[in-house]
Amino acid sequence: MEITSLNNEIVKEYSKLQQKKYRKESGKFLLEGYKAVKEALDFGIELEKIFVKKNKLNEYDFDKGLVIETNSAVLKKLSTTENAPSIVAVGIQKKYDKKLFKNMKKVVLLENIKDCGNLGTIIRSSCAFGSDGIVLYGDSVDLYNPKSVRASVGNLWKIPVIHIVDFQELQDLFGNFSRISTLPLSNNYLKQFKPDYPILLMFGSEADGLSEDLKNFATDSVKIEMNKNVESLNLATSVSVILYQIFEK
Repeated sequence: MEITSLNNEIVKEYSKLQQKKYRKESGKFLLEGYKAVKEALDFGIELEKIFVKKNKLNEYDFDKGLVIETNSAVLKKLSTTENAPSIVAVGIQKKYDKKLFKNMKKVVLLENIKDCGNLGTIIRSSCAFGSDGIVLYGDSVDLYNPKSVRASVGNLWKIPVIHIVDFQELQDLFGNFSRISTLPLSNNYLKQFKPDYPILLMFGSEADGLSEDLKNFATDSVKIEMNKNVESLNLATSVSVILYQIFEK
């Protein structure tokens, strides 16, 4: 199949997936670049279509039934990057049963995270340092925003991620976990912290920190030792440091 017109209905429909509303309604999302598409397939993500630049067809070994030959203009319309890749795919969002998290040992919770780059980096760090799953709690950025997908660099498929908005549901899932809040005013320094498992590590947004509900939900707290001349760390950096110290023990 070949599509080269920007006015093609398939192209117009899939380009809507750049918007959260259409991703939520359809349960689909965009993947940009060969690495993202290849790793999604390797980890069992269902792809609906793969748009490939015509002169690159011989370089990629994908199911021909999924492939649409196209040009730079169409790829540019589908892509959210300044320089469109030679391949863009449409995938089906992966859904997880939240009950799986009850049996996990090491879980990361992110409350009201707003930055796609931070989320992608945290997903990478969570995979690197042995987290079993990630909870997006409250009003968090869309996991399948193309920026989040790119920033995770293929690791999004390697770890279960769920979204919870109801505090009671959070209590039901993690009531038997050690629930650790990450607070700058904690008296527990990271280097001396001895975790009990299963553990839920809770991180707030850079702007607001953890909500009072989650501070009260916590069974303990921890903070990173830092030079006094530095007020705070980027959220993704903080998560990476804490995961390395706690989950790698």
